[in-house]
Formats: sequence, structure tokens, C-alpha cells
Amino acid sequence: MPVHPFIDPVAFSLGPVSIHWYGLMYVIGFLAFWGLGVWRARSRDWDPLEPRQVGDLLFWGAIGVIIGGRLGYALFYNFDGVLADPLSLIRLWEGGMSFHGGLIGVLVTAWLYARHLHQPFFRLTDFIAPLIPIGLGAGRVGNWINGELWGKPTDLPWAMVFPAADYVPRHPSQLYQAFLEGVVLFVVLWLVSRQPRRTGLVSGLFLTLYGAFRFLVEFVREPDAHIGYLAFGWVTMGQVLSLPVILFGLGLIVWSRRNPLPEPRPDTSGKP
Repeated sequence: MPVHPFIDPVAFSLGPVSIHWYGLMYVIGFLAFWGLGVWRARSRDWDPLEPRQVGDLLFWGAIGVIIGGRLGYALFYNFDGVLADPLSLIRLWEGGMSFHGGLIGVLVTAWLYARHLHQPFFRLTDFIAPLIPIGLGAGRVGNWINGELWGKPTDLPWAMVFPAADYVPRHPSQLYQAFLEGVVLFVVLWLVSRQPRRTGLVSGLFLTLYGAFRFLVEFVREPDAHIGYLAFGWVTMGQVLSLPVILFGLGLIVWSRRNPLPEPRPDTSGKP
């Protein structure tokens, strides 16, 4: 039976500064966002951003992810703990980020940036959506490295023992999520968005698939010990938060059918 190896949460140190694996996963996600975003903005003229604007979007989006993710975790999962220790909000290396809070943070910054560019909000989110899954997958790998957010007991052949929990074989639910939210979601959105799509379709597909993947994996993921199940002995906080994401995503897909295909953005290069 595979046993989760103890991996030092500190990847390496530079003098007094310790670089944690969890933080490195965010760096991977941000770099992937920037690299893929610049490449797409250069190669496609129907996207709302020029290559030079991708870095600005990433800067504000990263702020939205971090603030929203931490506040969301405090509100949805650890409200009493943050009240007792408010400084825990800034100790990012300890983990504790909420996807749903991070999503709200990204949406707020995207809305503000779209207004700044005088671009339709959902055209910008359609550009952003395919660039996010690599970061989501990397974050789940970070959870696995830290040996946290493990799954429920199982006798499946790929079960893993997480000594931080106990010595019972469990679902490696972090790796399930890394595959579904990272690999599968990225491939689907990348392929769908290779051609111009009606405004809102890609955003709706992202929300629907992410919400569905998260809802399903929650069935084999151990709920937070201090929260437990919310109802019926199986409903988790993650499922409650994912259900409106799925519904809103489906609504966006239906709404997108009313919209025209995006037009090429104006040429601002000054070249004849």
C-alpha cells in the first residue's frame, strides 16, 4: 500500500527566506497564465487583450486570487480560527485558500479591468478561463505535497496512506482534483477556445465543469474536521459552494447562444 512520503513543505531557503512548495505552485500557475496568455494574444486577433496587457491583467488577478482566496477561506471554512488569530490571514505558507473566494476575487478584478479597457466583461473572462486550470492543478499538487485534504477510506488498489491523518488507506483526492481541474479542464477549454466562440460560452463551460468536478470529488474527499457534513451525512461545504457555480455556468452557456461571435480587435500597432 503506497504511503504518502514526508515532504518538507519548504522547497528551499535563501538565507532567512523560506520558499514553500505551496507558494511555488502559485508561481507555476501565474507563469503559465502569463506565458499562454501572451501567446494567445499574439496569435489571435479576436481576443480582447494585446500581449502587453496580459501582464497587467495577471498582476491584478493575482491580487484578487490571494485576497479573495484567503477571505473566502476565512468566511467559508475557518471563521472562528481567523477571529482568534487574525494574523493567520497573511501566513499564506500555512495553506488555507478557498477556490470559491479566489474566483470571486478574480471576477472583481476582471470586472474592474474590463471597465478600464472598455471591453465587455464576459469577453475578458472568456480569455481568462482557459489560462486558469494549470494553476488549479498545480495547487492540488501542492495540497498533495503537504499531505493535506486527503480522501475518505477506500480499498481501491491505488489507495494511499496519509500518516498525517492515520494509517488507513484513503483516496488520494488531491490527485483526482489535480487531474480533473488541471489536466481535463485545461484540455477541454483550450480546444474549445481555439476558434472564436460566442461571448460567455467559454466562461460558462469553465464554471460548469469545475463545479461538477469539485462536486463529484467531494463524495470521496474527507470533509474539513471542524465543519463536517452539512446535511444528510454527505453534503459538504464544497458541494454547497459548487452548486451555484454549476447553475450560473449553465445559465451562461444558454445565454451565450444569443450573442454574436467576437469581432477582431482594432489594430493599435500603428503599422500600415
